[in-house]
Amino acid sequence: MGNKFICMTKKDSKNCGIGSRSKRGSMSRRRTLMEEELLHRQALAMAIQQHQLSQRFDNGSMSRRIGSTSSRRRTTNLSDPFSNTNNKQLPEFLENIKTKKFVLVHGEGFGAWCWYKNIALLEETGLQPVALDLMGSGIDITDTNSVTTLAEYSKPLIDFLEKLPEDDKVILVGHSSGGACISYALEHLPHKISKAVYLCATMISDGQRPFDVFAEELGSAELFSPESKSLVYGNGKDKPPTGFMFEKQHLSGLYFNQSPSKDVALAMVSMRPIPLGPMMDKLSLTSEKYGTGRRFYIQTLDDYALSPDIQEKLVRENPPEGVFKIKGSDHCPFFSKPQSLHKILLEIAQIP
Repeated sequence: MGNKFICMTKKDSKNCGIGSRSKRGSMSRRRTLMEEELLHRQALAMAIQQHQLSQRFDNGSMSRRIGSTSSRRRTTNLSDPFSNTNNKQLPEFLENIKTKKFVLVHGEGFGAWCWYKNIALLEETGLQPVALDLMGSGIDITDTNSVTTLAEYSKPLIDFLEKLPEDDKVILVGHSSGGACISYALEHLPHKISKAVYLCATMISDGQRPFDVFAEELGSAELFSPESKSLVYGNGKDKPPTGFMFEKQHLSGLYFNQSPSKDVALAMVSMRPIPLGPMMDKLSLTSEKYGTGRRFYIQTLDDYALSPDIQEKLVRENPPEGVFKIKGSDHCPFFSKPQSLHKILLEIAQIP
């Protein structure tokens, strides 16, 4: 009837079939792009909602979690994205992983929201990730200015570990200053932690402060001078500063030099001031507790906030059981290299 899309002959039918396959491939690509766009929009909408909630600095605390409830030294270099595990191999694959619960601990200024990509990847693999908001972070409504110690900052993590069933253990993953929180947890509840993974993190030694790791790198004299626009004076200008928040131009260059623009936008509307008290708190660690923990370190090799040299120094001074490296990752591999990070987490989980 004159419709040019109707195949009239065998030859035309064959050509039409090729066109159909091409069309299906194109539609599949468009569908993938649409799904990715939808994921980013949902994450951004969630972040905006969390940002609005975080402005309600009421008394009390409301800790939220995102995610389902459902002696050798290794060095691994990863530059290529990790392909998703074949679903047919999952049962055998999971048999090699004794501890299936991952607890993801964010770094300074972030919240549970920052792990959304790796939460999805871990769940798809059949594992059980949980991401926590530390005190005064994410959508926890505690006033950031009132969080003065590392113990207070880490309380949501400690509470979660204490409520686990008696024989349950988890794999802890701490990003950036969150490394100090998982060290604190190793010291206080070592029997609840199967492995501790430091992701470009403050793996400090006994008597050190989380801030010490960043001090030299970030030019602390300028950023923390009384004239600095980054300092937050929650108790008034005549009192010591209570928090710190990088200006947007600093954040983008230091933390997100390799991250997708959509994730940077998500971070810009979601990040909250960093409580200074916990960053200045000296950590007390013992060989009897912290020293018995199994620690692993993941280095990010294109990191401007915590350079590879500083990360190497941390590893050298406080040697972990294994070291892994991600090429092309900035300070936020959960944004810039989530699949490479996922592959390393699976590899660490399988180490006997």
